[in-house]
Amino acid sequence: MAKPRILYITEAITPYLPDSANSSLGRDLPVMSQAEGYEVRIFMPRFGSINERRNQLHEVIRLSGINISIDDTDHPLIIKVASMHPSRIQVYFVDNDDYFQRLDSDADVLGTNRADNDERTIFFNHGTMETVKKLRWDADTVHCLGWMTALCTLGLRSMYNAEPGVKRPTIIYTMLPGQDPDTLDEAMVSKLREEGYSDDELKDIIENPGKPEALHKLAMRNADAITLPADAPAELLEFAQELNKPLLIMQPAQDGQKYDTEAFSKFYASLKEK
Repeated sequence: MAKPRILYITEAITPYLPDSANSSLGRDLPVMSQAEGYEVRIFMPRFGSINERRNQLHEVIRLSGINISIDDTDHPLIIKVASMHPSRIQVYFVDNDDYFQRLDSDADVLGTNRADNDERTIFFNHGTMETVKKLRWDADTVHCLGWMTALCTLGLRSMYNAEPGVKRPTIIYTMLPGQDPDTLDEAMVSKLREEGYSDDELKDIIENPGKPEALHKLAMRNADAITLPADAPAELLEFAQELNKPLLIMQPAQDGQKYDTEAFSKFYASLKEK
């Protein structure tokens, strides 16, 4: 019997980015799933602070090479891959010099202060979806973690759901605290319309122009299940509850520095039963 497959799309993983509760979760969940019998793969942006030589990243030529057009400008997609030690889980890095090279002005490793964060997340969404299609690796579950991955829930739900051979997975969205972009360009809506999304699909962004919480709302609306941190803003917690979807409130582990992955294991199991 084939192993169930789970794809993680995340914005932060230890050891590729500095250790934190968010990046530890990005590592610990895939490792936990592999130990429980899942076949696992991971996608994340190739942020400029990631050391390619130390982490042994190499380009996958067959997955690279297409141009992604955003606001009438073409941006080449580069896909790199590494094996996460010691689990040997494959991590695919979505890269582009225009969007993910480190800048002196970056406030943090994600560049949350950048003026082009709307285009960076659009590129990451489009690049991830195109690569998932090329891989022909149909996941049973896709778990998206963090604002940078929010559009992937919409991509999986709408445009790429119609692709031949692309399986419709169970989609989980996790809001990660403390790393939201400062602002989003209000022209993001028009750029996403050019991607082929309708105003109905984009209503959360249309109703909350320039606000990062719009991405979380869009992601929660398109997910099948949601996880939020215990200190999530009341507005987003209320929104999630109104959607009436399976909801996990993330609690810190006993050391208070990381999240309780056992709770996620039980949450996954409960989704299988539905």
